Amino acid sequence: MIALGIVLAHLAGDYILQTHWMATQKTSRWAPAIAHGITYTLPYTLVTQSPSALFVIAGTHIVIDRFRLARHLMWLKNQFAPKAFRPLWVEAKVNGGYAASTPAWMAVWLMIIADNTVHLLINTAAVLWL
Repeated sequence: MIALGIVLAHLAGDYILQTHWMATQKTSRWAPAIAHGITYTLPYTLVTQSPSALFVIAGTHIVIDRFRLARHLMWLKNQFAPKAFRPLWVEAKVNGGYAASTPAWMAVWLMIIADNTVHLLINTAAVLWL
């Protein structure tokens, strides 16, 4: 039951409560990133009342989204591929961590999936262990 609450809180916070301003500005300015991190965390108060867990959920969400860390994670992961398939950072930073030859729709969806996975792993750990 806790797992369902974690997933639903994530979906509500990241997709329902996030405004257009937050979504379009959070990677370039701190104010929308912080506003999004706080509103994102609100549904988690129904899952846990642990101040430590809520702080970790909010803080990591702000940093991950502000610096678009999923893009960096995808680029790093792709460095383990054979040399011909390793994207240069110059092309990867504009294509979600993937080579320019990767279709844009695919790069975007893979980065979104990675971003959601990282958030859910961190949030689950915070709820269960803090």
